[in-house]
Amino acid sequence: MTPIRLYDLQVRDDRRPSPFCWRIKYALAHKGLPFETVPVALTDIPAIAGGAHKTVPIIEDGGKTVGDSWAIADYLDEAYPDRPRLFGSPAERELCRFVEASLFVSAGRPLLRSYLKDIHDHAHERDRGYFRQSREKLFGCTLEELASARAGQLEAARAGFESVRLTLKGGAPFLSGAHPGFADYMVAGFLLWIASIATAPFLRSDDPLLEWLGRVQDLYGGLGRKGPFYEIAA
Repeated sequence: MTPIRLYDLQVRDDRRPSPFCWRIKYALAHKGLPFETVPVALTDIPAIAGGAHKTVPIIEDGGKTVGDSWAIADYLDEAYPDRPRLFGSPAERELCRFVEASLFVSAGRPLLRSYLKDIHDHAHERDRGYFRQSREKLFGCTLEELASARAGQLEAARAGFESVRLTLKGGAPFLSGAHPGFADYMVAGFLLWIASIATAPFLRSDDPLLEWLGRVQDLYGGLGRKGPFYEIAA
């Protein structure tokens, strides 16, 4: 079987910081589909597929090109119905959308504010001007100003994962229950993004998320341990 090509965001030292690319790596592994990653810098993306997509992940499967992590997940279930499904029903898919939206609202903005300077500093030199200009315009201050307020932002971001911690207290090994699913891949993708670029650890050393994250990292031959990563907890 010809491997699917996955265009994967890359920064310096071959770090792969996109949470959306991470969830698709897990989705492909969940389906048992062979794939190869094609590392791309931020400014490389407009050259892929004739500029049809502004962000990664993008996959090429034979003659088919698909962009956007949700569209890719839907495509994989439709194109490979005989392999383990990512969404057992439309209801499960919408619950996963809810998990993503909840995490964006509760933790997304403080996470970005905490680590934008780290993302910039790890970006390839040719990407840094674009990244700085676009993000400083979005947040209305410099990246250095954002970094100086990181301690308070990290506290808010940690609190934003409390719904995940409470769910895991139910006793199941994964957010999706006895077996891992797309909800696990989405939340783990956020944490692997942070571990890829964060010079300041995000989680406390006693955070119950760490045990769950370790289980997800060990899946599919240790997919989530193929760094390089910084320590995510201290």
